[in-house]
Amino acid sequence: MSAEKNDRKGRRIHPGSGRRKAPVFPKGRQLQAGEVDRLAGLLGEGGLERDMLIEYLHVIQDEEGCLPAGLLQALAERLSIPMAEVYEVASFYAHFDIVGDGGPPPEAVTVRVCNSLSCMLAGSNKLLKELENKKLQNVRVVAAPCMGRCDCAPVAEIGHRHVDHADANAIVALANGQSLEAEIPDYPNLASALSDGGYGELRACLAGERSIEDVIEKLSSAGLSGLGGAGFPTGRKWQLVRAEAAPRLMAVNADEGEPGTFKDRHYLEHAPHRVLEGALIGAWAVEAEAVYIYLRDEYPAVREILLREIAALEAEGLCPHTRLHLRRGAGAYICGEESAMIESIEGKRGLPRHRPPYVAQVGLFGRPTLVNNVETLYWVPEILQNGADWFAELGRNGSKGMRSYSVSGRVTEPGVKLAPAGISVAELIDEHCGGMAQGHTFRAYLPGGASGGILPATLADLPLDFGTLEAHGCFVGSHAVIVLSDRDDLKAVALNLLRFFEDESCGQCTPCRNGTEKAVKMMEADQWEAGALGDLAQVMAQASICGLGQAAPNPILSLLKHFPEDLS
Repeated sequence: MSAEKNDRKGRRIHPGSGRRKAPVFPKGRQLQAGEVDRLAGLLGEGGLERDMLIEYLHVIQDEEGCLPAGLLQALAERLSIPMAEVYEVASFYAHFDIVGDGGPPPEAVTVRVCNSLSCMLAGSNKLLKELENKKLQNVRVVAAPCMGRCDCAPVAEIGHRHVDHADANAIVALANGQSLEAEIPDYPNLASALSDGGYGELRACLAGERSIEDVIEKLSSAGLSGLGGAGFPTGRKWQLVRAEAAPRLMAVNADEGEPGTFKDRHYLEHAPHRVLEGALIGAWAVEAEAVYIYLRDEYPAVREILLREIAALEAEGLCPHTRLHLRRGAGAYICGEESAMIESIEGKRGLPRHRPPYVAQVGLFGRPTLVNNVETLYWVPEILQNGADWFAELGRNGSKGMRSYSVSGRVTEPGVKLAPAGISVAELIDEHCGGMAQGHTFRAYLPGGASGGILPATLADLPLDFGTLEAHGCFVGSHAVIVLSDRDDLKAVALNLLRFFEDESCGQCTPCRNGTEKAVKMMEADQWEAGALGDLAQVMAQASICGLGQAAPNPILSLLKHFPEDLS
């Protein structure tokens, strides 16, 4: 007869119902000692920081040519975070290649061919087909979004090396054994900058010869605005961040991924110390303990320049009041949005945050954060040296200051054009771009890159500045001007732009994630359903979380408003 037992409350327990101890065995994928050793060889034996996750992934990708599952697991163990957390970050960014156990690694060489608008106009789709037909060995050919070299279209990137005005033969030659590292252009280093009087304004600020209030007042009087696209007054932004409780931080947005935009790359390659001095003055003004420079991964040459020159600045003792950190993205346009950029700097997926609170209040690592664009900072030392009136009087048609217009498309001389704020596109083409390209008649233009809308040539006399184009359903944004001609199919132009937004949507909100996909399918039809597209555009613009989804329908709305004859 089996013995019966009672529980603590006196209730009888059936003999077979006792809890048995589960067998102990490891679950899931087992980490191998060799994987731990391999990771240590790449990252060293010391402690790792969670916010550096994306940088660690870059190191693995560069050395291994991919992200093997074993090294990802070893990285998760070293950081004491779940493997899922590492995987969700690695899978978010386009430049990382995750390879599972036993899975084939990608080819040894990756060729990325830009298929954004300026490169499409220059024949990148034909180039992609030519490369696919060549059936290259150990070479992967993929279409990629804008690389910030729109004035040199079509553009390709082989490894970390760019090919301007690319053709299939040049790409094949490079892919077959030549160096695939970035080519570093000639640039003024720290010694050159100092000999030309650089960092004089920073020294004056640090020495107490300028007050913070005086600096902010000069920037405000000059009319300096955020030149990354939003146009928020710079002096006012600095005041708002200073009003928040310390400790504070600063972030420099060098992630210009907007198709048609390449001015920030121009300044970081040709005048890096003007930008760095502006950043250090900004950090002084808001008393930021650290400055994080967030650079897009498509600019490997700029990264090498900044690594060299930041080290030189520190050795020279020019940043005693703050610390400079360089972080890079990994192929995600959404990270140009300031809150998504901050998430990425923290080593996370680049998902835009809901606001409020704004990043000036709760930004990097929960601290009040000043975020400025590269070109904005470029002008700070110049304005302090020459005065607010000097800068303000440089504008045209009632605007203040100078602007760096990234011009591409159907003009004779594309490039970064330094011109008065408020110049019209007609004046820009005639005075700075050598006129239209031979055989092309001016038909339309994008005043603010992919998201700024499309305007007809009949509106070519509008001033290109903040607040001047909104009445026509457009905006100037980052001042990226793409010029179109009578030879261009505007429906194909708009479709190219919507495909870009579809690919680059972070997927966080339904209006953008599903709206861009639906718009592309509707625009691929021979006949556009204008009413349905208009309704879809309205939902996307009003319900999306961030500027990507809100501005993505602008090409559709522009064609519906200004070019109805092209839709039949």
